[in-house]
Amino acid sequence: MIAHPRKPLVRTTVIAAAAAVAVACAAPAEEPAPEEVPHGYVAGAEETAEAQSRLVVADEAGAVRVLDLVTEEVVEAGRADGVASVTGDGRHAYLAAADGTVRIVDSGAWTVDHGDHSHYYRAAVREVGSVPGADPVAVHADQAVTALALADGTVRLLDRARLDEGAVAEVATIPRTPHRGPAVPYEGHVLASVAEPGQDLGSGVAVHDRTGAPVARIDEPCPQLEGSAVTRRGVVFGCADGALLVSGSDGAFRGEKIPYPQAVPADERAREFRHRPGSATLTALAGEAGIWALDVTERTWTRHDTGPVAAVNGAGAGTALLTLTADGVLHALDPASGAEVASRPLVTAPVAPGVRIEVDTSRAYVNDPAAGVIHEIDHGDDLRVARTFDLGGAPSRMVETGR
Repeated sequence: MIAHPRKPLVRTTVIAAAAAVAVACAAPAEEPAPEEVPHGYVAGAEETAEAQSRLVVADEAGAVRVLDLVTEEVVEAGRADGVASVTGDGRHAYLAAADGTVRIVDSGAWTVDHGDHSHYYRAAVREVGSVPGADPVAVHADQAVTALALADGTVRLLDRARLDEGAVAEVATIPRTPHRGPAVPYEGHVLASVAEPGQDLGSGVAVHDRTGAPVARIDEPCPQLEGSAVTRRGVVFGCADGALLVSGSDGAFRGEKIPYPQAVPADERAREFRHRPGSATLTALAGEAGIWALDVTERTWTRHDTGPVAAVNGAGAGTALLTLTADGVLHALDPASGAEVASRPLVTAPVAPGVRIEVDTSRAYVNDPAAGVIHEIDHGDDLRVARTFDLGGAPSRMVETGR
């Protein structure tokens, strides 16, 4: 099943506790000093030295499993029949089931980013519950709320702390004109697309407080808004004429358009962004023509006319862009020129819907439902297959967590 396995982490925990008792003639003993809570401590979780990556995998037969990429343990996480999509917020996975609900699974792995340093945690896998709502458009979260945007335009804001505790608690709803558009918690607020009546896609972005009330509107428009991503530079929304980058601090928000370098046909615009969490380099399909790479830092688009690809992703600035073509071949492309630097036959052809490339700093993961396996790829070593996991069944949908 496995080639070149990673060794499980060895955890060392240092707890410093001190109690001083001063005894003097006829003097009563002093109360022990309260034990100091260590920085980064989370009750019920184990803090580790590095990221604890896991994959939440939905099987075609309805099984949901969580694969620990450090220990290689596989944990059953309930059932969800007819899963159409799986999205993640870094810790939880949201599975769009055929019964019109969104099932939520706590993968038990997450990272807390403090800017200059990060904390990594692992805990038990558990089923959290479900939320009514068919066809979720996007799921984004921060440390306070999770925004679940549904195809009917409704945005459900869920209490993130309660999710972490294993319960679903809705704190607010953002009612919108029915349309398919994302909502993103950001800087103590929620950025949500807005649409004109009768339009299927948004035309701009509104700022809401955490109760769901609108408080501002971004001046810069975003026609035919589709696709969203969170980066260290701000939140990116896909528009018919490029991308809208929204940044903010202290309750003030501004929008900046990153236009396409030339006119782009509607069927070749970026509609869904894929990237490594924390990276400011986004990738997207350019219809049947090829792929886009958006450097948010430099505010530049680069298009590579590769022809049709089934999936695309990238690990960030200076690393190869990864594409999977319909013949099942994985390709690594130079990010500047688009020239192929490596390729490897990998997935059963023709590539099934739902196959995706998940990327972290050193590895990529590609599911192959027809073969019933998930491949781990060292994308910095000529696309070497580092490990292959057989979870049983057909892994039709997946998302990586713990990052």
